[in-house]
Amino acid sequence: MGQPELDTSQLLKGVLDLAVLAVLAEADSYGYDVVRRLRENGLDHVGDASVYGTLRRLFQAGALNSYVVPSDEGPHRKYYGLNPRGRKALDQSAHAWASFSKALNHLLNGRSNGHDH
Repeated sequence: MGQPELDTSQLLKGVLDLAVLAVLAEADSYGYDVVRRLRENGLDHVGDASVYGTLRRLFQAGALNSYVVPSDEGPHRKYYGLNPRGRKALDQSAHAWASFSKALNHLLNGRSNGHDH
């Protein structure tokens, strides 16, 4: 039997809110552009439906504003942007992620260095 592999889709699900908020902190954006920017930043396995669902959920939770922009190339695009509640959520989530990441890196570095603590 092989070693169990980390399911990146499960890991991504847990941090997708933070990733989407971080993308929108840079600039307001519409759904597919958020997907593209996440992928450009190394989140290759992010699914369109997951991102659209996250945008809807964050909007319904009051963390995002939305507005429609007409497009010459097709249907109107629904843009999302951070509002004050979204910025606060981003700050809190970024702090939590930094703490979590530091703890996990500490555990992994301890293991890879072969140290007994």
